[in-house]
Amino acid sequence: MQANTDTIRQNARDVKVASRADVVVVGGGPAGMSAALAAARNGAKVTLLERYNHLGGLASGGMVLVLDDMWDNHLNEISVRGTCQTMIERLAALKLAMYPRSNEWGFDPASLKRWTRWGTFDFHTHGLPHPICFAAAFDPDGWKRVALDMVQEAGIELRLHSWFSHTLVEDGRVTGVVCESKSGPQAILGTVVIDATGDLDVAASAGAPHTGGNYIMTTVFRLGGVDTDTAERYEREEPDAYAALDRRIKKVLGGSWGLWWLKTPLPGIVWCNCPHMAGLDGQKVEDLTRAEIQGRKHIHALVDLVRNELPGFERCYVVDVAPQTGVRQTRLLEGEYVLTKEDLSARTRFADSVARGRDYYMPYRVLLPQRIDNLLIAGRHYSVTSQAQKISREIPPCMAMGEAAGVAAALAIDAGVTARNVDVALLQKKLRAQGADPGDQAGRNADVPAYVAALTTNDAVLETV
Repeated sequence: MQANTDTIRQNARDVKVASRADVVVVGGGPAGMSAALAAARNGAKVTLLERYNHLGGLASGGMVLVLDDMWDNHLNEISVRGTCQTMIERLAALKLAMYPRSNEWGFDPASLKRWTRWGTFDFHTHGLPHPICFAAAFDPDGWKRVALDMVQEAGIELRLHSWFSHTLVEDGRVTGVVCESKSGPQAILGTVVIDATGDLDVAASAGAPHTGGNYIMTTVFRLGGVDTDTAERYEREEPDAYAALDRRIKKVLGGSWGLWWLKTPLPGIVWCNCPHMAGLDGQKVEDLTRAEIQGRKHIHALVDLVRNELPGFERCYVVDVAPQTGVRQTRLLEGEYVLTKEDLSARTRFADSVARGRDYYMPYRVLLPQRIDNLLIAGRHYSVTSQAQKISREIPPCMAMGEAAGVAAALAIDAGVTARNVDVALLQKKLRAQGADPGDQAGRNADVPAYVAALTTNDAVLETV
């Protein structure tokens, strides 16, 4: 090593092959977990890699504790089903998820009073109040528990504490990845690789075309010891005083959504999806570090203020700060098709649609990188413009993309073709057969009435069709 230079040269090293699979999924967040489960469900041998000690990504480690962007208010139906609905069902069975039933959707005053502070409303509508819709508030450790159960039940090889290093590519085709671990570098080989890293790490390493993006970052946290009934009553009965205090709170936070605290399934514990910080790059160590330091300063200043002035928060305390920084946008794929804001606004329905979000559709081509074969993309880093990604990056549509990628990977292996040449009509048929909605059919789903009835009549468990 030479002193006073900007680079060093490392010697080549041998890397042990730690695992071989049909499908390798890199990233155990909502998209990656869905991809792994879908591939395994369709007969593939699957290895799932995750750098943290848990599954769930920003849903659990990042504590993004409301599943939304899964209600189409134009068609009046649930738009994301499949694995996402199964997660809600299993969390609800553990009393770790809450959601309004179909008879509570809309502007009914009682429903607004009950559900608004759970965050289960359509925040995309213009004007206030926002209508209650199908969405679910959940517990982050509940997500980790259910995710581990589902992965183990599916027979997936799970490798936690495995930090992606680089992609293995031969003749334009991905053959696996190398991860760093406490055991040293490890090669994980597979026929199809799914990049569910959120930052496009695998595809970028493979040389796939991509662009950069940026958005606000957040250090999410939870407060305990909160009397939510008292806090809500103060907001209703003293609206002017509450509004004035709320403005001061948001100034201390530096950036926040309209409702800076929401209820969770754990009594007395509230979720705070803030503070938001702009101008930071989620790919830079310096900016990620700055977000953690700056965020905690905002958090503790908030606690000092609300303990003294906000009824219901007099005895509040910090339960935890999310172990994963809330990064929303970094690299974005430039794939076979780039989804635009105009596509979303026009509700463009594609012939090769394989996933839905709130009221928009994703074609299979947005999961496919240019020039690189047997690599699929699933998650917030899919092929989309920066502006369009900001309104199509929520957890449920990312899970829908993951489910589509997992089924596609299994179909490619069965047919002996590249992922690029999968029979999309068969992919759509398979997705529907396992309870997902690829969004390929015009109009409302034929099975929605029965599904909505289940949501109405069963108070304990959300049943899937």
